[in-house]
Amino acid sequence: MIFLDVFAFIFGAAIGSFLNVCIFRIPAGESIVKPASQCPSCHHPIRFYDNIPIVSFLILRAKCRDCGSKISWRYPLVEFLTGLLALMLFIKFGPTLNFLVFFIFTAVLIIITFIDLDHQIIPDILSLPGIPLFFLAAVFIVKLPCLEALIGLLIGGGVLLTIALVYELITRREGMGGGDIKLLAMIGGFLGWKSLIFVLLFSSLTGAVIGITAMIIKKQDTKYAVPFGPFLSAAAVAWIFWGDAFMRFLIVRS
Repeated sequence: MIFLDVFAFIFGAAIGSFLNVCIFRIPAGESIVKPASQCPSCHHPIRFYDNIPIVSFLILRAKCRDCGSKISWRYPLVEFLTGLLALMLFIKFGPTLNFLVFFIFTAVLIIITFIDLDHQIIPDILSLPGIPLFFLAAVFIVKLPCLEALIGLLIGGGVLLTIALVYELITRREGMGGGDIKLLAMIGGFLGWKSLIFVLLFSSLTGAVIGITAMIIKKQDTKYAVPFGPFLSAAAVAWIFWGDAFMRFLIVRS
């Protein structure tokens, strides 16, 4: 069993290496398949033994072997995070199709998170296909009731759309992008409408705390924009692992 757990982490870390490519190339409109991985500074192709997740970063001491340019800590972080989530999902679901579906879902959320952090956008190429694909996966693979998934999809998109319209009406400026709306629709369609209570509470609370802290540190006014996608993504992942406990807490409190 320990062997399988270790394999799950290694598998996730290897996929994390590919996610780094997606995070870098998708916003630039580049192919995620060709060319092969290369140094962003000197563009020299990365040797296979320099492309081992996490390990190569440590061996190379965060520098390109060819030009000596610094390698961002972001690369091993994404690899480690993806490996850790793969391990946690494997422990939760075991070697099942559910594991694979939830892993793909979290991998998409990781890509969205880091693209949104870097560029303040959530690419439609991820969210728009994700809405129907994850809805169908929820119904036919995860066996989430169709109505629960459909309501989650509709409410997920509708709630943020309403908030965005009201905010824009009151403040006369855009406070939430369309990407966040599509992302929550994707989350609601995959995890169901019950997840949205937790996702909105968790993301709003953490977003407010971190946003206010960032404004204080950077000495920005209330117009300082904090991307909301990472908080929605983190909340969705948290629901996967602790959603049942949250619902039991609500039932006991009521």
